Amino acid sequence: MSEAESTGDSGRATAVVIGGGLAGITAALALADAGIRVTLLEGRPRLGGLAFSFRRGELTVDNGQHVFLRCCTAYRWLLARLDATALAPLQDRLDVPVLDLEASPGRRLGRIGRSALPVPLHLARSLATYQHLSLAERAKVGRAALALKGLDLTDPALDAQNFGDWLAGHGQSRRAVEALWDLVGVATLNAVAQDSSLGLAAMVFKTGLLSDPGAADIGWARVPLGELHDTLARKALDSAGVRTEIRTRVTSVSPYENGRWSVQVPGERIEADTVVLAVPQREAHDLLPQGALDAPGRLLDIGTAPILNIHVVYDRTVMTAPFFAALGSPVQWVFDRTEASGLREGQYLALSQSAAQNEIDEPVAVLRERYLPELERLLPGARGAGVKDFFVTRERTATFAPAPGVGRLRPGARTKAPGLYLAGAWTATGWPATMESAVRSGVGAADAALDALGRPRDHLLGLFEEAA
Repeated sequence: MSEAESTGDSGRATAVVIGGGLAGITAALALADAGIRVTLLEGRPRLGGLAFSFRRGELTVDNGQHVFLRCCTAYRWLLARLDATALAPLQDRLDVPVLDLEASPGRRLGRIGRSALPVPLHLARSLATYQHLSLAERAKVGRAALALKGLDLTDPALDAQNFGDWLAGHGQSRRAVEALWDLVGVATLNAVAQDSSLGLAAMVFKTGLLSDPGAADIGWARVPLGELHDTLARKALDSAGVRTEIRTRVTSVSPYENGRWSVQVPGERIEADTVVLAVPQREAHDLLPQGALDAPGRLLDIGTAPILNIHVVYDRTVMTAPFFAALGSPVQWVFDRTEASGLREGQYLALSQSAAQNEIDEPVAVLRERYLPELERLLPGARGAGVKDFFVTRERTATFAPAPGVGRLRPGARTKAPGLYLAGAWTATGWPATMESAVRSGVGAADAALDALGRPRDHLLGLFEEAA
């Protein structure tokens, strides 16, 4: 019998967390902090899930640009738990430059920002001066925002409704949808309004823009994501006493004896009182034992949506802002990643292209021909600048698709099998597929497991408020 098999004999409760993304890291830390002996298993050679980094020559590259908001209190708690808060600071106050290439004459700069006034007055000045919309469109946006604020997020009927149809029914023009609602929604939901559940969209806008004046202030890592979600995560897990195994693929999860579980990996069987499946929904479906969910096939009905990331290295500085959003262009959001990547000369820009179903499989040469001229249109400094490198990263199943009806497909943390729990951004957190949703799911799974084990959960109480 291996050491892992005999851990239960010590009298200390044991848990296996399968999956080393943000959900799995969070669940493992929350369980270990309660005195549970935890083993974390990850099939990849690193932790961090889909928020990771890799090396490309002299660059350290994030697979994609990941941001969070001040209202993402669970993810901010995780940053604090990893001793990483200073490495991913927030804006002092929401400020998003928005460049419009369809403006006449030339490009036009607008801004989305907020003041310190109470909700909803904190957005009033920004909306009143947002020149990408007409005066009439701005007034209608204000009325739609108030209607959105009045929606009850606990109403299950919202999940079945289409956000695009709701906006149209509340007087929103195509231009208003493009220049405001989709500008925010595509980046957070990974879908245009017409493809989004009203319930998830309302959650995003109510929480981010209509709950607290500072809720939508933007934060992002000023270092490679791998430093946060892999290096510092491993350090925190080690300090908490978690046994972390990478390059370890789980082949089966099955009930054992005396209410315990058996987790099979190549060359080893690990027994545990608790198992948390913190893997994508299709992998969870394949590992779930029979009877764990009433309708396990629903997991396969949860669609996925891609994100395309375009990386451009110039021989000189072409952009002075840390980021901007674009209208009238295939470009969506552009971020300066020069310092974080370790680039010593020139400038490295990362373009984050959400809801990229039509481009995710395009050849690099085609994308280069499309996006380099667009960057020159948006950034005069790019005209004549030398392109030292151009490459693409693709996440074909980056998130679950937030389509109408997806809410009824997302399971909670508890299964019908005692001691077996689910975690992942795709579970029923109430949030779209964000880093915040992943962390919340990990906390939820750990909370359910500790409750069943009769273990203290005090360290989880008020967790989401601690970072506020």
